[in-house]
Amino acid sequence: MTTAVVTGLGITAPNGLGTEDYWKATLAGESGLGPVTRFDATQYPSRIAGEVSDYVAEDHIPSRLMPQTDHMTRLALTAADWALADAGIDTTELPEYGIGVVTAASGGAVEFGQRELQNLWSKGKEYVSAYQSFAWFYAVNTGQISIRHKLRGPSGVLLTEQAGGIDALGHARRHIRKGFPAVISGGIDAAICPWGWVPQIASGLMSTVNDPARAYLPFSEEAGGYVPGEGGAILLVEDAESARARGAATVYGEIAGYAATLDPAPGTGRPPGLRRAAENALADAGITAADIDVVFADAAGVPELDRAEAQALTEIFGANGVPVTAPKTMTGRLLAGGAALDAATALLALRDGVIPPTANVGAAAAGHTIDLVTEAREAGLRNALVLARGHGGFNAALVVRRPG
Repeated sequence: MTTAVVTGLGITAPNGLGTEDYWKATLAGESGLGPVTRFDATQYPSRIAGEVSDYVAEDHIPSRLMPQTDHMTRLALTAADWALADAGIDTTELPEYGIGVVTAASGGAVEFGQRELQNLWSKGKEYVSAYQSFAWFYAVNTGQISIRHKLRGPSGVLLTEQAGGIDALGHARRHIRKGFPAVISGGIDAAICPWGWVPQIASGLMSTVNDPARAYLPFSEEAGGYVPGEGGAILLVEDAESARARGAATVYGEIAGYAATLDPAPGTGRPPGLRRAAENALADAGITAADIDVVFADAAGVPELDRAEAQALTEIFGANGVPVTAPKTMTGRLLAGGAALDAATALLALRDGVIPPTANVGAAAAGHTIDLVTEAREAGLRNALVLARGHGGFNAALVVRRPG
């Protein structure tokens, strides 16, 4: 069967711009969480976020694209540029319909949409940008990346909230198996504005602790919700043979297994679907739980959700049976960008043989029988399992394998 490998990474994260800056900060346990600065959050109960604060759009985006994009799409375009450059791929040398784009989204470009709605109601329809017709849309990142690089292969967008990054990569692998040589995939999200903030508060899952070091503590005794962030990762997924034929300089790893499930409806008494997604991904990769060397957890930071994930991991791997980490404690949960960033982080861990830490958490709560990695740990890594859950019952699991 055709093998799908990752040959390029582009990362825009609250604790690092660019793959190596992000990875260095992550291994050092450097957090990108802090007080919200992108809007006045003083009237809201939650006031901590992971912002990509050192990004200057004008350094990366042509001036003609500035009026028709918002912060999210600019980050996505930049990450896609970096992923293609990292892969050393010249898109003009591949077949006209050879490269597709599949990304994840949650609410679309809500910052753009909020501004135009404010213009509509405060000034009138004459002040609404014509770009509102597409700039807010869920598929805007996929569309803008496709147009910028003249890519005409199969494209799409997956909307499964936090699980979206994994689902997008799984969908990219399907296209590779159908015979397309490459797909740009992953997810970048940014919803740190009132319109993106209020629905998350309404979920009841956000932390209301306004100390950046104590606000997001998954699996700990003090877990009290999550902190949102912005950014994510774009990955260049290629057919292994195609990558080899063009002499790709780097192969980060193989997308070896993927699965997705939905939680049952409330009140049915049936168990949540995360364990089933993980086990199906292992089966898809042709391996067992004993072959997994590290798990990148969903790490909701909500006690009952942490308990369900810890229980699923214990049932699959046994008590303390595998190292578990949540480097997203340094970025916040990035909506559609989170799982893509976790997948990229897992590939970097496989490359360097080191597990990044779960920052700010001293130890797992007594009831969680998991080996939570709280400091960077060197390890011989061959296979990593990445887990994600999206609001609404989405579960996704991805197995990535070190090349060779």
